[in-house]
Amino acid sequence: MLTVTDLHASYGAITALRGISLDVKEGELIALLGANGAGKSTTLKSITGVHRQVKGAIALSGESIANKTPEAIVKKGISLVPEGRDIFGGLTVEENLRLGAYTCYDRTKYRKDLQDMFELFPILEERRRQAGGLLSGGEQQQLAIARALMSHPKLLLLDEPSLGLSPTMVDQIFVLIKSLHERGTTILLVEQNAERALEIVDRAYLLTNGSITFAGTPESLRSQVDIVDAYFGGDDGSKSEVVL
Repeated sequence: MLTVTDLHASYGAITALRGISLDVKEGELIALLGANGAGKSTTLKSITGVHRQVKGAIALSGESIANKTPEAIVKKGISLVPEGRDIFGGLTVEENLRLGAYTCYDRTKYRKDLQDMFELFPILEERRRQAGGLLSGGEQQQLAIARALMSHPKLLLLDEPSLGLSPTMVDQIFVLIKSLHERGTTILLVEQNAERALEIVDRAYLLTNGSITFAGTPESLRSQVDIVDAYFGGDDGSKSEVVL
């Protein structure tokens, strides 16, 4: 479904991605792991057109989407749940969800999709007329995911969905991600909580200083890579003593 080939990205003179390549097949749940500053969020921003200072190939279902606008990429079928959620705090829960459906708005279809989201996220139905900014962090994360799902994405990108949440809510978010995967949603997950991510994904990529240093199954990553070194200052994440 998604193919990224030799992707480079920079911020002025600062290089963020150094020729990374990855793919996500239809129906897969893939993790992109790495320390802060490794280039994970830049990868998602490049895929979605938010960051456009890139070179290389990005294709969705064989069609190039490199350097297209974010609006065009959403219409092609990719939705991003950004780090920090970025909901509209002054709008109600329902208004946030309506904005998520703007690319394919049809009144009858919208009502059905809204009800589907309320069934998947019951707390959002309870809060439907409440301002998004008054929700708890976990509720805001659910709203951000539901808003992205309203566009019926072929590919859902999740950027640090557990960041800043309580342990109980982290558990709920990972149950939700697993449930979405089981429902057939194709997902690329960026997540600092590597151990929890590896419990639910099909494959994982490890990003180190803007380069892919590992790609494979969770089992092979655990056996070949020292996650502690990869996250906290190891040179290349090669296996030493500490593993998950």
